[in-house]
Amino acid sequence: MTPAPTLWHIPVSHYNEKVRWALELKGVEHERKAPPPPSHMAISLWLTRGASKTFPVLQLDGEVLGDSSAIIEALERRFPEPPLYPDDSESRRRALELEDFFDEQVAPHVRLLAWHEAIKDPETFGEFAADVLPPTMSRGPGRRIAGPFAARFLKLRYGVGDADSASLARTRIEQAFDRLDSELGAGGYLVGDEFSVADLTAASILYPLVRPPEGPRIPFDLAPPLEEFRRSFAGRPGYRHVEEMFRRHRKRAAAPVVA
Repeated sequence: MTPAPTLWHIPVSHYNEKVRWALELKGVEHERKAPPPPSHMAISLWLTRGASKTFPVLQLDGEVLGDSSAIIEALERRFPEPPLYPDDSESRRRALELEDFFDEQVAPHVRLLAWHEAIKDPETFGEFAADVLPPTMSRGPGRRIAGPFAARFLKLRYGVGDADSASLARTRIEQAFDRLDSELGAGGYLVGDEFSVADLTAASILYPLVRPPEGPRIPFDLAPPLEEFRRSFAGRPGYRHVEEMFRRHRKRAAAPVVA
């Protein structure tokens, strides 16, 4: 018997939310595994034989896929309903171009800015960092050093903590909302009149900032500067689009999973 697909994921990550959403939208029963960072890098390198150093990673029908776009492409072939790729070639080209834009030009900046502000509150961030550790490591000295260790990892891995990088991230996110506002069609979707990979990606990538109630729970409040930044977009069509896509299409009961 073919084993169920296994998703290796980071619960709070927007790239990982993109894949979780696609799996649940298509009703794909799957197992989930969420080893704590930074062990996920070694596990990803091992699973993908060096092709990827982060999650998500999906084991599907003997394949190991280590990129969110590649995973969705494979899901479209294996589980075509409901479709995430438009039928006609021009609409599909546009949807994939928007997927690439939000993945490559927006997602890294959302991640950097969120962590940049989060580590400014060492106590709250330390509690979060400790809570993602295994129980045997989240007590005593492990709990005390979790925050400083995680902050150091984020600075080395993503450049978190650099003021110029944070300023650039704010600019790129503003540009993302500008594009999102301009691309929305009369029917409320980015490409045509149906939910597609473009809507899925834009909403997933921006969820840590918008924080729709249907999205993954982030176990700490936004830092005041980031909360103020979030509110600056709250009345815009693109912001409402993220909220509406989660409200309409994030159906958590669709696919039973093993946590």
